[in-house]
Amino acid sequence: MSRPFLVGTSPAVLREWAKSHDLPAFRGTQIADWVYKKGIVEPERMNNLPLPVRELIGNEFLAPGTAVTETAGSGDGTEKLLLTLQDGETIEMVLIPAEERLTFCLSTQVGCPVQCRFCASGRDGLIRNLAAGEILEEFLLGCSRAGRRPDNLVFMGIGEGLLNFRELAAALEVLSSPEGFGMSPRRITVSTSGYVPGMLKFAELEREFTLAISLHAPDDETRSRLIPDKLRYPVAEIMAAADLYLRKAGRMVTLEYTLLEGFNDTPPHARALGALAVRHRCKVNLIPYNSTGGEFRRPSRQAIREFEETVAAAGAHVTVRVERGAKSVAACGQLRTRAKHPDS
Repeated sequence: MSRPFLVGTSPAVLREWAKSHDLPAFRGTQIADWVYKKGIVEPERMNNLPLPVRELIGNEFLAPGTAVTETAGSGDGTEKLLLTLQDGETIEMVLIPAEERLTFCLSTQVGCPVQCRFCASGRDGLIRNLAAGEILEEFLLGCSRAGRRPDNLVFMGIGEGLLNFRELAAALEVLSSPEGFGMSPRRITVSTSGYVPGMLKFAELEREFTLAISLHAPDDETRSRLIPDKLRYPVAEIMAAADLYLRKAGRMVTLEYTLLEGFNDTPPHARALGALAVRHRCKVNLIPYNSTGGEFRRPSRQAIREFEETVAAAGAHVTVRVERGAKSVAACGQLRTRAKHPDS
């Protein structure tokens, strides 16, 4: 049986582990405090534990093995990190400062199975899921890099998190538990491409996490030209799942909409998006496209402004994402793609 990750093992499980080795349960609490309160993951540094206990931890749990192997920064302070996992696979995370706030953008999979046509993350398809411990190692590396914990956390990096539901849910539990990292669920956003089975399971958690849907088109015909058939659900089913999430979690869902020139940025698209958002009580976040060198282009500033105004005129709450880190291969998956395919 493979060893579990130390990071990602809940305090309750650590207490049971301690008891299974004829140790008092409070030893498990002490280990959890080192990992989740102090950010110390090396057993040899847990100096209030007896040496035999520290050695036992080292023998029975996987030590963190994720490392920062490349960085790309921009003038606004945004920093993208290329992370190499224990098996040599790579993922990305992003540190995004804004005024007094800090946001981490984390990945949930190595590669992405959805393979949206405009996104670099799915270029090589899905390699594997991340374990909860690997997701949390991203978080700890970000904390170490920034010298502090984030104010907000978004799962909008590489991968479709709801297709890795078990590991994502385990990571979310540790992130939001008072005995874990203690983040408010309201400050954690999970993004999905509209994977309906995962959305339904996420709603059943009945936690106040924010759900963001990467919709990108208000109708099935336009959306079919962006997202391959295998993981694309009808807009009506996606919005029904969004309605359920609002009822179960008590949180408004955000519709993420990447604007692609001449493709989904027309006035009819804007009116349909606005009507959809109002009907289902959703917010709208417009994302000007970051080019990955493919067929799509970013609309002009004027076109973006007019699209925003049309959505707002329908009565929807709409924002335009502030561009961060465009000069540091800001679009999701670009740094990883550049590392894997340096000649492309």
